[in-house]
Amino acid sequence: MDNQGSKKTCCEAVRDFFTSAKFLIYMGHALSTWGDRMWSFAVAVFLVELYGNSLLLTAVYGLVVAGSVLLLGAIIGDWVDRNPRLKVAQTSLIVQNSCVIVCGVLLMVVFQFKEQLTVLYNGWILTTCYIMVITIANIANLASTAMSITIQRDWVVVVAGQDSSKLADMNATVRIIDQLTNILAPMLVGQVMSFGSHFIGCGFISGWNLVSMCVEYALLWKVYQKTPALATKAGQKDPHQQQELKDLSPVREIENGQSPEESSQPLMTDSAAVKSESPKKRGCCYQVTEPLRTLKGGWVAYYNQNIFLAGMSLAFLYMTVLGFDCITTGYAYTQGLNGSILSLLMGASAISGICGTVAFTWIRKKCGLIRTGFISGVAQMSCLTLCVVSVFAPGSPFDLSVSPFEDLYTHLVGETVLPEAEHALAGIVAGVNATTTAASITTAAQEMPPLQSYLSVSLLFAGVIAARMGLWSFDLTVTQLIQENVIESERGIISGVQNSMNYLLDLLHFIMVILAPNPEAFGLLVIISVCFVAMGHMMYFRFAFKSLGSRLFLCCSPEQKVENMDSPSSSLPAIV
Repeated sequence: MDNQGSKKTCCEAVRDFFTSAKFLIYMGHALSTWGDRMWSFAVAVFLVELYGNSLLLTAVYGLVVAGSVLLLGAIIGDWVDRNPRLKVAQTSLIVQNSCVIVCGVLLMVVFQFKEQLTVLYNGWILTTCYIMVITIANIANLASTAMSITIQRDWVVVVAGQDSSKLADMNATVRIIDQLTNILAPMLVGQVMSFGSHFIGCGFISGWNLVSMCVEYALLWKVYQKTPALATKAGQKDPHQQQELKDLSPVREIENGQSPEESSQPLMTDSAAVKSESPKKRGCCYQVTEPLRTLKGGWVAYYNQNIFLAGMSLAFLYMTVLGFDCITTGYAYTQGLNGSILSLLMGASAISGICGTVAFTWIRKKCGLIRTGFISGVAQMSCLTLCVVSVFAPGSPFDLSVSPFEDLYTHLVGETVLPEAEHALAGIVAGVNATTTAASITTAAQEMPPLQSYLSVSLLFAGVIAARMGLWSFDLTVTQLIQENVIESERGIISGVQNSMNYLLDLLHFIMVILAPNPEAFGLLVIISVCFVAMGHMMYFRFAFKSLGSRLFLCCSPEQKVENMDSPSSSLPAIV
């Protein structure tokens, strides 16, 4: 009887987990990120193929995407804050997937009738199709940003409740899902395109997003039903409560001996008085400039947060070439590493990131959240010293006697472009999968003589892979600090500004590569990158030391509450 009872209890526990809001969020996030990773990989390949194996369209797409999030991040976050959670999630989901489906269908038409479109109206129809694809894909990315803010920065916090450990576990699981889909999804769509065609690949992605949208919609609805707290949002009242308050207000005013007209006037603020003026007086300028005011207000609110330095420290980590993006991959090809070796290195990097994600939950339980960020930063900087050593190790092409601006100058004056100059184009492709982008410079790498020593490139990638543990643990720390210490009514806009800061530093690092694209200057870029990462962790150290003081170095002591440090005007709760 006891065994049967225990088996029944175990089965019930498993069933409860698979029907819980937490598991449903994991499932929805997995489907969403899988579709995102497939599309991010495929759209870069499609644009390169459409424009005659040139990176021009892909570069334009990368700049448009990065610039849009940079400019509209705060506005997107404000929209997330001002609207009900379910409406925001459903709208973002439908817009994102619908745009990807439309892009897929449009690309199928272009691939099928490209020759006819090329000669039609001197190619203007084809150019219009390119513009439409980039525009619609950019809208899909903005909707994906809104979806990410909604689920990862808000819904996860509400589902976790007041349990900080549960929130940390959910954040870690979400990040592991990101790591796995980042590897597996491009592999799947790559196989489809390899054994089929680009036309079939477009159709596969469109069909996937159509099915995924329906399933994700149902999962969102289930999570919303299972978590009543999602129905209430700070700063928003239920319509029935608003009507009741409106009906009761005249009664209360009369009881206080005031007429409704007398009591309502003193309560009107200056801004409300402005809004109550005639629309003719305010004109169209007020409506037109409202997004600008929202943008300014978002950045001011971000600066006034008590976790401002922590958020800035995370943004500074984006100003680096030490990641598995198109920049590092292109450099690897010039150093003689082939695609097979590079794919193994990418797998090792993903495993290292997953280990860092798992380590985050363990360190947070032992040392506290703020100390986890400090420990992660020390670990990352220690590993990045290998990258600095690689600059001066045997086999390094680092040579300050070669001008880092030589390729740029040669390109501008119209002379023959060196093979390495393709790095300049590759540098601005913000959303290109590393393996695909680097393939465009394989020819240049094959023309280079074999290296005398692989010690330099080995040290470089050893440092990059090992540093992923500290990087992802630090990223999760800052993410949870924002989740726990930004008030609910400002969660969206602060997360939007944080995304904008990340994209800003990311753009700066691509611009840095454009100015110095030759392999001889890559060592200089490595040193600059490590300096920016160090500055980011110095910012976090200042934040952590102001929060805990000398107790920061006592790993097992409790983290007590701290007051708002940088801005007395902030209305946020204290960090715990």
